[in-house]
Amino acid sequence: MKLDVNALRYLSKDDFRVLTAVEMGMRNHEIVPAELVDRIAGLKHGGTYKVLRNLLKNKLVHHDATKYDGYRLTYLGYDFLAIKTLVNRGVFASVGRQIGVGKESDIFEVATEDGTVLAMKLHRLGRTSFRAVKSKRDYLAHRRSFNWLYLSRLAALKEFAFMKALGDHGFPVPTAVDCNRHCVIMSLVQGYPLVQIKELQNPDDVFDTILGLVVRLAEHGLIHCDFNEFNIMIDDDEKVTMIDFPQMVSVSHRNAQMFFDRDIECIYKFFRKRFHLSSEKCEEQDGLDIDDDENGRPSFLSVQKAAGSLDKELAASGFTRKEQVEMDKYIDQNADEESSDDDSTSEQDNEDGDDVAVKINSLKIAEQGSAEVPDCTIAARGSNEPETFAEEVSQIYCTE
Repeated sequence: MKLDVNALRYLSKDDFRVLTAVEMGMRNHEIVPAELVDRIAGLKHGGTYKVLRNLLKNKLVHHDATKYDGYRLTYLGYDFLAIKTLVNRGVFASVGRQIGVGKESDIFEVATEDGTVLAMKLHRLGRTSFRAVKSKRDYLAHRRSFNWLYLSRLAALKEFAFMKALGDHGFPVPTAVDCNRHCVIMSLVQGYPLVQIKELQNPDDVFDTILGLVVRLAEHGLIHCDFNEFNIMIDDDEKVTMIDFPQMVSVSHRNAQMFFDRDIECIYKFFRKRFHLSSEKCEEQDGLDIDDDENGRPSFLSVQKAAGSLDKELAASGFTRKEQVEMDKYIDQNADEESSDDDSTSEQDNEDGDDVAVKINSLKIAEQGSAEVPDCTIAARGSNEPETFAEEVSQIYCTE
């Protein structure tokens, strides 16, 4: 679904009231009964049903009458709720062009009142990947147990917390600005994804820097879990920036060693293939056990002994144990699916893997100096509009 924020200008207070009512109903309903939406919204003279028709027309909700007359939010409706809240907070004033698309996220430019350009990341967990459609007919059925909007919100909350903590500890990450629902606002990274870089002036230095980041993360008690060429940004000075953190886990996670080894292997494999890693390093690594300290590769067991407590600090960042367990289940399932996909589609990946991967994961970030300032302005409503979801909920339950 393409994000068209122009429609946001024409939505009324009642429209957002009903949207929020559907969101609230989805806390314990997959499909929210129309009667429940009407009761929560509290509009007079049957106004809720008229608003629902308008929201359905704009594809902000989905209608389902299979078992009963009900509605659920679409990702576009969830986008509008998050954007409206952030605009009312004054975080940004306009939304511009899309600058990146990932397997489970979309990246847009946004601009503040003073013209500062930021990046807005909208998490879209559950979005079908091209490879999964080809290889697994039961892919969607397998994932119906998840509430994707809920998991997307958890992913955004987790990414924001990790980004902020990593930045405070001196890691090269974007600056975390704000977060609401499934939307994360961050500084705009200068440079390009490593996957788009064909040549480097100092590939060995960049390789050592990237590998050092994996080890440094583990020494702070964290594993990235998706540390590859798509989630590493390189600028003109070959400065490295890490992105994409919702899947990070603690070194105490039951699969932490597997995730750590996979991150290390991804870096080695990419640099061997793209930048022809020096033969000395290749000969040193090939055929050896990753966990053996003598092979020169970082050892998870040795790093784990010196691990810090950043993972424990983040455990108290507002992410409840229940939410963490649910995200861990999703991360583990993703790991299983990726492993299965790799086994069944390795031949096809050799033929067209680069093109598909770039299409799915490319996060081409234009240089801020040459970026066009977004021109699609979203006018904030009056000062009496709710700025947070809690205020929206409070207003819904308040009778006039």
